[in-house]
Amino acid sequence: MSIARLSGNFLGFPLKLWAVVLFFFLICLSVYRVFDGLNNQILMLTDSRSKMEKAITKLQLERIDIDQGQQGSAQGDFSKEKGGDISDNTVILYNRVPKTGSTSLAGVLYDLCTINKYYVIHLNTSRNQRTLSLADQMRFITNITNWDTKKPSIYHGHLAFIDFSRFGVKQLPIYINMVREPLDRLISYYYFVRYGDDFRPHVKRRKAGDNESFDECVARDGVDCDPKNLWVQIPYFCGHHADCWEPGNEWALEEAKNNLVHHYLVVGITEELRSFLAVLEAALPRFFHGATALYNQGTKAHLRQTIKKWPPKPETVEKIKDSHIYRMESEFYEFAVDHFHYIKSQTLRKNANGEIYIKEKKFLFEKIRPR
Repeated sequence: MSIARLSGNFLGFPLKLWAVVLFFFLICLSVYRVFDGLNNQILMLTDSRSKMEKAITKLQLERIDIDQGQQGSAQGDFSKEKGGDISDNTVILYNRVPKTGSTSLAGVLYDLCTINKYYVIHLNTSRNQRTLSLADQMRFITNITNWDTKKPSIYHGHLAFIDFSRFGVKQLPIYINMVREPLDRLISYYYFVRYGDDFRPHVKRRKAGDNESFDECVARDGVDCDPKNLWVQIPYFCGHHADCWEPGNEWALEEAKNNLVHHYLVVGITEELRSFLAVLEAALPRFFHGATALYNQGTKAHLRQTIKKWPPKPETVEKIKDSHIYRMESEFYEFAVDHFHYIKSQTLRKNANGEIYIKEKKFLFEKIRPR
C-alpha cells in the first residue's frame, strides 16, 4: 500500500505522517550501519598498518645486523660491522706510555693497516721529549687535522696528552692508550735499557754493560731505581701542564684520572692485551677488525720480552711500594683497571669454552616520524 492511500489517524497523527517518519528512520539506520562498518574497517586497517610498520622496522634492523656481521664466528673471531664504520676523516691518537706493551700494539696496527685501509704514522720527537712547546703543539694539531690524504689514520708516539679543544679545532682525535702495574713497568724499563729485548736483540742499549740488578740498585738507593722514576703514567695522562711532571703532585693525579675518563675512548691494561684488542675491535671495527684473530695466531703481535730480567726480592718490593710516588701511581693504575673492567663487562661476553664474543646490540629504532 502506498503512502498516498493511507488514511486515518494514529495517536492523533495522520498515518501518512507516521509512514514518512518510519521511512526516514530506516534510511538513517541504514546510513549509520554503513558508516559504523566503515569506521571499524578503518580502525582495523590502522592497527594492521601499525603492526606492519613495526614488523618492517624489525626486519630492516635485523637485516642491518646481518649485513654488519655482528655475531662472532664459531672460533670466537669478530666480524666487521659496516654499521659501525666511522668517517674516513677519523684520526686516532695513541700517545703510548713506554714499557706498557706499546710496541706489541703498534705491531697489530701495522699488520692491519693494509687490510683495513687506514694509515699508521709514528710520531718521533726530538731527544725523546714527552712534551711539546705551545708552537709545536699547534703545528702538530694543524698537521694531523688537515692532512686529508693520510686519513683515516692512527698516530702513535711517546707524547703526553694534548687537549685539542683548547686550540679551537672542530675535529677531535679519538684517544686510546694502555697502562701497566707501576713497579712491573719500572723493572721492565730498568732491564730494557741494559739488555734490550727480543724485538731488536742486536741494538746496543743506553746502559749496556751495566750488570747491576734492580735489587742491588734499590739496596744502595741508586738513581736508576729511584721511586721518582715511577712517575710516568700519571704525567702522560695529565698532559702539558707544569704540575703534571712534578713527582708526587696531587693535582696531577686527579687531572690524569679526569682526562682518562673524559678524553679517552678506552684505556687498556698491559696484563689484559687480548681483551683490550677485543674491546677495540668491538668499538672501532673500521680500524681493528681482525685484531683478536691476529693476536690469537701467536705472531709478533704478542708482547715482546726483555732479554734478561730478574724478579725483585720481597724486601725490594716492600721498599718501593712504601714510597709515596708508588702509592699515587698505583692508585691511578687501579683506577684505570676498574674503568677498563667496567667497559669490558659492558662490551664482551664469554661462552662456556672461554671464547670471547661481542655482546649483542641492546637498542633499536622505532616510531620513526614522519612516515
